[in-house]
Amino acid sequence: MKVNPDFFPLTQMAQRFVDQLAQCRRLGLTVLEASEHHVLIELPYSTELIGYPDTGVIHGGVITTLMDTACGSAVVSAIFQKYQSLEISPTLDLRVDYMKPAQPHKSVYGFAECYKLSSNIAFTRAIAYQDSIDDPIAHAVGSFMRISPEMVGDAFRQALMGEAVPPLGETNELK
Repeated sequence: MKVNPDFFPLTQMAQRFVDQLAQCRRLGLTVLEASEHHVLIELPYSTELIGYPDTGVIHGGVITTLMDTACGSAVVSAIFQKYQSLEISPTLDLRVDYMKPAQPHKSVYGFAECYKLSSNIAFTRAIAYQDSIDDPIAHAVGSFMRISPEMVGDAFRQALMGEAVPPLGETNELK
């Protein structure tokens, strides 16, 4: 799959967001593209993710995690682009409709968009697929709570913005 992360300015920030989540690091999720309109994440196939040993099919919970992460990343990207700020946006509701199992030994891609930002809620939709977005494994819709930028901790803000996080007890302030 050809991607151009340089064309999508929020890709690095979205990847840093994904890297803050332990389960995403463990799954090896990689943000391929991120803009104010969408996020595309790759989930590489791994035998550790098999839910059905007889078939080699990835466990459905892994696909749900991919969809939730893609939607959450789309929310972070949309809010940052629109308001130039970071917010904590936990999942309120996520509905995933599975259409078919993922094929073994192939990456799964999660494409998500945040299509509406209200004052308190962000609304998303997503598709998980392998070869073509027109042949989905699953569809998802989700809603995420918007929590004030003041609630974002300094370490989290610095991590998402790509700034060095000072050791505990030190600050980045100029002396």
